[in-house]
Amino acid sequence: MRVPAQSVCTAIRDDIVSGVFERGSRLTEDQLARRYGVSRVPVREALRTLESEGFVVSRRHAGAQVAEPTDQEAADLLDVRSLLEPLGAARAAQRRTEAHLKVLRGLVRLGQERARQGQGEDLRALGGWFHETLAQASGSPALTALLTQLRHKIAWMYVVDLPERPVEAWAEHGAIVDALARGDAERARALTALHVERALPLHRLKRPERGRVRVSQHAVNTASVRN
Repeated sequence: MRVPAQSVCTAIRDDIVSGVFERGSRLTEDQLARRYGVSRVPVREALRTLESEGFVVSRRHAGAQVAEPTDQEAADLLDVRSLLEPLGAARAAQRRTEAHLKVLRGLVRLGQERARQGQGEDLRALGGWFHETLAQASGSPALTALLTQLRHKIAWMYVVDLPERPVEAWAEHGAIVDALARGDAERARALTALHVERALPLHRLKRPERGRVRVSQHAVNTASVRN
């Protein structure tokens, strides 16, 4: 069974985002192939993809290494998100399906419940699922891919604190879904822009320590890969 490069790409990206591979650390095909239990071929393809996404850079005579974005580049990520998330919500108001609405409403109910109970870690996951589903509801694969990549990069560059009033934050999510249900693109855009703006102060730049690369074995999950 050949492990697809996409699975290897996801595994490497996750390890970069979580800090297993620090910014600036070298990435060799042999090292990565051993770590994920695959051949060098999917690793090579995965590194090319990650380079196109900005997570990896290739330097002549030095090979591939984890990128080292500047503080300005990190700030630009939040600016781009502030533009694209409202656009995605406006598109979603016009293109969402009933299935999208059902999932979003379910996430809002769970988010409101967990917010009242003060279950912070659950709120992080639910918030990620909400914004992922909102992007998918835009009906634009290109826009969805951009927003997904932005979320990965923001998670890589920033620590995101929970809001002081999580119940209010989830009420904002609920208002966005109501706008989607009514097909009100402008209201969905405005509410999402306000929601993103209010979340900006919660972002703190990560300052990773140097020289801390964990190299334990980490086989790629192939459970969903077909022969």
